[in-house]
Amino acid sequence: MTKPAPTAEQDRRRLPPQERRAQIVDAAVSFFADEGLDGNTRDLAKRLGVTQSLIFKYFDNKQALLEAVYAHVYLDRISPDWSDLLRDRSRTLRDRMITFYSEYGDRIFDYAWMRIFMFSGLAGADLNRRYLTHLSQTLLLPMLDEIRHEVGRDDAVTPEDLWSLHGGIVYIGIRKHIYKMPVPADPLPEIVRVIDRFLASIGHGPAH
Repeated sequence: MTKPAPTAEQDRRRLPPQERRAQIVDAAVSFFADEGLDGNTRDLAKRLGVTQSLIFKYFDNKQALLEAVYAHVYLDRISPDWSDLLRDRSRTLRDRMITFYSEYGDRIFDYAWMRIFMFSGLAGADLNRRYLTHLSQTLLLPMLDEIRHEVGRDDAVTPEDLWSLHGGIVYIGIRKHIYKMPVPADPLPEIVRVIDRFLASIGHGPAH
């Protein structure tokens, strides 16, 4: 007698624990991007085709799952090489900034990244505040130091100036994934223009 084909749940039970956990996190990223952080784990389990208890076998509670989503969507996309790139004075300041924001844009101009970030802010969750603090300490403040060193004046640029630059670039992704507005198919030329305008505003144009 032919045995019945295994169900989706049975297939998942055969997955090694690490793969199963990663599968849950991947599904949770997509789910919370669609539904917001208020989405419940029962509906997530239905989307995955598993029981809710299976999710809680790997995560103590919903907050623990959200922490895993935060690490996967935000922290894992920050390259450990960017800090060294921004401090590499063998390259021009313009080249370092363009390379960084080109690579950063490739990581964050993403449906899940943008929507979870916005949902987190609207819900009053601290995920995006923690991310921005981490981003500021590991990348933006070093960039600020490099700009001031290059220009030769500490008063040439403020942290707010840099946040304005950063926000203007990030807004390309917000327009696409939050407001559903048309954006350039290739954002790099616009990123270059934004950086050149910023550098020109502090007397440090593309020729430097």
